[in-house]
Amino acid sequence: MVAVDTVLFAVADGRLRTYLVELQHGQARGKWAFPGGLVKVGELLDRAARRQLHESTGLSGTYLEQLFTFGDPSRDPRAHVVSVAYMALIRDPNLLHSGNGKSGPGRWHEVAKMPPLAYDHADMAVYALKRLKSKLEYSNIAYALLPKEFTFAELEELYATVLGRPIDRRNFRRRIMAMGLLRRLSHARRGAHRPASLYSFASQSLRFIEML
Repeated sequence: MVAVDTVLFAVADGRLRTYLVELQHGQARGKWAFPGGLVKVGELLDRAARRQLHESTGLSGTYLEQLFTFGDPSRDPRAHVVSVAYMALIRDPNLLHSGNGKSGPGRWHEVAKMPPLAYDHADMAVYALKRLKSKLEYSNIAYALLPKEFTFAELEELYATVLGRPIDRRNFRRRIMAMGLLRRLSHARRGAHRPASLYSFASQSLRFIEML
């Protein structure tokens, strides 16, 4: 049997988070796992991943990419199930309803504090996080994790949060602005302090370029 499982990431309150569902049946009952399920006969893998993610979270139209195929015959004690893992990104965790999805109740967990995961989903988490960090360094994938309008400080914070290390702010700003990936908007964000310039990504689709 072939399944798809999706590691869904979002950044909120300065923490990288992922969405997990609590399994309700079988030997893995009570454990947490990434949203997923079996591929239908004749169904394309990408379409299956989007369907399963929508059924579990209500999300549609999110950034989605295939990661890796996990095929150890012992990964699922019920049967030999090959799982194709995906990574999905959203700008705001509140875009989905963290309630009862088709696989069971789900909620956001901080990536650094995930509970024990069912099957080989811990390996999927490691693989997905490695892919996300890597893509931040050679593409504009941050557009899928930030609101359409953001301050430069928010962009810096996103990178520091996901990469798990401080950012050389002056060098980071110089390189990002030289690449022409951002557009400075005509309006600013006003608050208690001086107005903060707002930016958006020039392209809302994936581009490959050496970011760091």
